[in-house]
Amino acid sequence: MMRPRIVLAYSGALRTSVAVQWLSDTYDADVVAVTLDLGQGGELEEIRSRALAAGAIRAHVLDARDEFARTFLWRALQAGAIGHWGHGLATALARPLIVQKLLDVAEMEQSTVIAHGAVSGDDHRRFERAAGALRPDVEVLAPAQIWRMSVEEEREYARVRHLPGPVSSRLLDANLWTRAAHGSEPPAPTRGTSARLEIEFERGVPIAVNGVSMGLVELIESLTTIAGGEGVGRIPLAQDASAPDSPTACDAPAAVVLDTAHRELEVRVTSPDVAEVKRALAATYAELVRAGLWFSPLREAIDAFTAKLQENMTGVVGLSLVKGRCAVTTSQQPSFAAHS
Repeated sequence: MMRPRIVLAYSGALRTSVAVQWLSDTYDADVVAVTLDLGQGGELEEIRSRALAAGAIRAHVLDARDEFARTFLWRALQAGAIGHWGHGLATALARPLIVQKLLDVAEMEQSTVIAHGAVSGDDHRRFERAAGALRPDVEVLAPAQIWRMSVEEEREYARVRHLPGPVSSRLLDANLWTRAAHGSEPPAPTRGTSARLEIEFERGVPIAVNGVSMGLVELIESLTTIAGGEGVGRIPLAQDASAPDSPTACDAPAAVVLDTAHRELEVRVTSPDVAEVKRALAATYAELVRAGLWFSPLREAIDAFTAKLQENMTGVVGLSLVKGRCAVTTSQQPSFAAHS
């Protein structure tokens, strides 16, 4: 008789390696690991090997960068939610995509149980709510909230069972938008000079940088390199008193540059009354994401409103990057008056 299967979101962190073995032992189940490439960089095949070494019967590594950028990150930016985000919103935006992929694999593996390595109740609720909206028949497990081991106990559990250690923390707390950082001061510019950018938009979507056409993922990665090299994009984080070694800031250079350019374009083509409504909806959008309510009629309605606003947002925005700051220099597109 085939053992039941549990599909686990596997990050490569020690906790998820422990979860593979713990789930297998506790539920007498086979564990299938799923890792998403969300732009964290590094060698993800290393993570796949670690999942198999931890006892997973299969380990899937899925390239989800383009879907993450287009369906989640860019919708949130167009909605204006980036200004309300902090580091946590990029992480929260990844959760519904992770759940979608877990459910896809669960269907393929004939499983009705998915699991993840999140510790906080808020993060667990994001997984539960996303899964409940898509597949209410699927159970969501948060093993770390069940076993309640300390970090030292997790390490000892792994040592006794010869489980692989964690991958580099650089891979664990990163995606296309953000990289965790320590220290609230912007990183020193690597070039020592200023940089000028021209970002071309078509119907609210960036399509070129300095005249070079790019796909969205490539464009984000390019801006991360250029703007990050000028020290742009350091965002302070609220500190968790229970985790003194947690990041104090995140680096999000592409997000800051694109948000600045998109807002400039929007101001030029949006009437004041519509802009006021948009500001209120932006805060609501961010709260929906944080609460794990991506798959909700309200979020879809705000997206429809936002999509309408993008119709006139075609043009070029010039930016200057100097000493960690991003400022608009030129804006080449019709003003609102031309559309009223």
